[in-house]
Amino acid sequence: MPSPQFDLLTMGRSSIDLYANDIGVPFVDIRSFAAYVGGSPTNIAVGARRLGLRTALLTAVGEDPVGDFILHFLNQEGVDTRYIPRKTSARSSAVLLGIEKERVPLVFYRNNAADIQLTIDDVLAAPIANSRAFEFAGTNLSRDPSRTATIFAVEQARAAGLCVFFDLDLRADQWHDPRAFGVAVRAILPLVDIAFGTEEEILAAMLTDPAQLTISGSQISAPQVTGNLDEAIQALLALGPQALVVKRGAQGCAVYPKNAPPVEAPGFPVEVLNVLGAGDAFASGFIYGVLKGWDWYKSARMGNACGAIVVTRHGCANFMAYEEEALQFVQRHGGW
Repeated sequence: MPSPQFDLLTMGRSSIDLYANDIGVPFVDIRSFAAYVGGSPTNIAVGARRLGLRTALLTAVGEDPVGDFILHFLNQEGVDTRYIPRKTSARSSAVLLGIEKERVPLVFYRNNAADIQLTIDDVLAAPIANSRAFEFAGTNLSRDPSRTATIFAVEQARAAGLCVFFDLDLRADQWHDPRAFGVAVRAILPLVDIAFGTEEEILAAMLTDPAQLTISGSQISAPQVTGNLDEAIQALLALGPQALVVKRGAQGCAVYPKNAPPVEAPGFPVEVLNVLGAGDAFASGFIYGVLKGWDWYKSARMGNACGAIVVTRHGCANFMAYEEEALQFVQRHGGW
């Protein structure tokens, strides 16, 4: 049989990201923004493409200049955009982001977002059977028709024998109830091979008591969640995935394989400019390693390297690492 055309197909959010050019100032004092492209699965598709993987993206944009902006960038990057529908009744998404000293306030503009209008028909038109791996994000599940389309896509990917990656991607303000996030995560995990999440996202996936969740102002997309992390990890693994990857920022990550001891992979010391996009860069590097046939540790180190590179830069997709750059970065910092 011929080999698949794509190494990775990702599905979910896309947006124009407007990052403050004024670093370290309060949001109200921002004078100008730089325009980039973002959205978790979009970032991952770009990051994986820069690492040499053949990638396609299933998102949706409006019939508007922002959609033109997103598609133009993706085409320049070599991400296949043939399967991205334009939704004439919806709008391409936007995100405004500040970069303050100890936090990154952000504001989503996703009312009537085009990518949340993805349908089962859009999935049927996508090259799932012609890909090696499929990746999707938790925000896809926040409302229909994207929720149903994503579940259908995961079913199709699983049936076709693809490796299914799931980024928990909690954006609390995109859910009508934060507990609904956990319900959706737990429902989809039996169809997932490898899941990624921060400690807060993993705890949120097991959230039943709203008192465990703290959301404040512009940090609504980065909630603080309390609970027993080890119990949450084991509960999620029991639902089916072969591994759960816990992203820990500067500390690196830990891979929890099913029925095996965790694998700790240290991070890389760098001077941080902007933490947004680090998790997506990590996922790109980790998926790259898995598809190369690397073990958990080496794949995780590659993910950590990609994450460490992007946090020194201003934005997300536009600043993802290239393959040789990431490999050389690892070698300069002690190797595998």
